[in-house]
Amino acid sequence: MSRRTAQKSATILDVARAACVSTATVSRALSAPDKVSERTREAVLEAVRATGYRVNQAARNLRMQRAGAVLVLVPNLGKPFYSGILAGISDGFAGSDYAVLITDTENNPLQDGALAGYFLDGRIDGAICLDGALPRGALAQCRAEGVGERIVFLCEWVEGEDFPVIAADNAEGARLAIRHLHALGHRKIAHVTGPEGNVLTAARRAGMLAERARLGLPAREDWIIRGDFSLESGHEAARRILAMQDRPTAVFCSADMVAFGLIAGLKAGGMDVPCDISVVGFDDIEMSGSFVPALTTIRQDRPRLGRRAAEVLLARLRGLAGPEAEALVPVELVARASTGAVHA
Repeated sequence: MSRRTAQKSATILDVARAACVSTATVSRALSAPDKVSERTREAVLEAVRATGYRVNQAARNLRMQRAGAVLVLVPNLGKPFYSGILAGISDGFAGSDYAVLITDTENNPLQDGALAGYFLDGRIDGAICLDGALPRGALAQCRAEGVGERIVFLCEWVEGEDFPVIAADNAEGARLAIRHLHALGHRKIAHVTGPEGNVLTAARRAGMLAERARLGLPAREDWIIRGDFSLESGHEAARRILAMQDRPTAVFCSADMVAFGLIAGLKAGGMDVPCDISVVGFDDIEMSGSFVPALTTIRQDRPRLGRRAAEVLLARLRGLAGPEAEALVPVELVARASTGAVHA
């Protein structure tokens, strides 16, 4: 038998002796580090490293009547947009004692009472929801069971519901897109929307319309094309634009995936981007800079959004007053090769 396996595992008492504090102080430093001084916390962590002490997480969770896990509800895990978000959430919970679980609410919709059931069955302590189409009944059940304060919405939200929301400034992003195209000389600007009834669709369209009105740009209903954040809707928008007698000189798309589909469809129809028509996307997903032409788009700081949601939920789970939810996370326009000056 090796010396390591023959040695007795370190206990919390060993840590307390090494740090010259009580076992209660060790427990507080590990479970609620904000409740002890920084000097004490560092002493305990150093003692943990020196003794090789490992917390029995399962026993602690049972003793504290908690699950030690949070659930992230994502409307479609296959969409590239969510990678940066999930990385930010994971980073936000790193160093905490919460595991992050993920479920796909589009391909595996929650059954009636399922979300509240996750809490009541002791499987999760909190939830981050990226699905603005979550049934109101599911949220009402969570409130009725007293777990509503442990739910945070991220990116999307349910209109009229009183839950913390961490989201990008979608309306400002749309305004930046229209302003950029206007500065390049474009006056005939179309917009491919997101799916009907989606809160992001509404916010981006409202920002687009407000900026178009402010700049005195022509408003034409046939230049507002319904989409659904997909490549396919971009292809369909291209087909409709190619069939127009009076075509726009620029298009603002509600998502990068829509812009990719639109550019591919326009190219197949004989149009050049940006010489014949400029295209702006929204999100700045990873492939936006590598697409041909590289896509001008509105960048959402997705890792920051994910980290912020994790911070807000962690504070709620620990019974703290803050940090408060950031109402709107700023966005920025990234100008690339898919936009250019209008041609006569």
